[in-house]
Amino acid sequence: MSTLYISRLVKIAEEAAAANAEAFAKASSAVCETLANRGLVHLYGSGHSVLPVQETYPRYGSYLGFNPLTDPRVMWHNILGAGGVRELLWLERTENYADKFLDHQPLNPGDTLIVFGHSGSNASGIEAALYAKKRGLTVIAITAKSNMDKPASHSSGKRLPHAADIVIDTGAPIEDAIVPIKGWSRPVAGSSTVLAMIMMHELLAESAQKLADRGIELPVFASPTIAGVTLHDTDIIYGQYRELMLEAQQKHLPHFKKSMAKEG
Repeated sequence: MSTLYISRLVKIAEEAAAANAEAFAKASSAVCETLANRGLVHLYGSGHSVLPVQETYPRYGSYLGFNPLTDPRVMWHNILGAGGVRELLWLERTENYADKFLDHQPLNPGDTLIVFGHSGSNASGIEAALYAKKRGLTVIAITAKSNMDKPASHSSGKRLPHAADIVIDTGAPIEDAIVPIKGWSRPVAGSSTVLAMIMMHELLAESAQKLADRGIELPVFASPTIAGVTLHDTDIIYGQYRELMLEAQQKHLPHFKKSMAKEG
């Protein structure tokens, strides 16, 4: 007997794997090039699309060079009230906000930005992509192409896939939920976040192989449950991450000063 959710999810993931072969090749080449040159691969999302950002780095099996851009104002910490869902849903749809957050982040030419977003319609993700491209970054969107042909609500006339250089399709359906329930009017069990994580782990793996093919090995977070691995090992990688961030901040400083001078 097949499962209600897992079998459907696996089928979508396998179909997405085949459909994204060329996109994975292009995206992993971009990530590899950035990391080989000591740049950063930035990760951005809002709402539930923050979860693939957090899943990517730092976690066991991930490696140095990824930089999560987590803005607490577009993440929910509560259902109602302060930090609630209604607030973030409003803010992630509000134009001209994302650049205020990104101005303070060390996005440098040659870096890569990966933007997660199921619908691809929110101002937050679209403007992050457009901002990064102006700064000389390669932009990868991990989104659902099923939403691609919907009318754009952003003033640029773009949806997230149109604002990116490379698009990886999660294969998630428009409604996100994938399990029809007899006697219920709507399906249950969302797929987009899990599929985005699967696509990101594939990209992470393919990028690592490309780096290895060039003779480059980056520090990998390993679980202290493994014999010979301690928490001190992860602390060493945090120190290396700090060094990488300081380098990026130093490169970013002239742009930041210029940006702040304009605001004044």
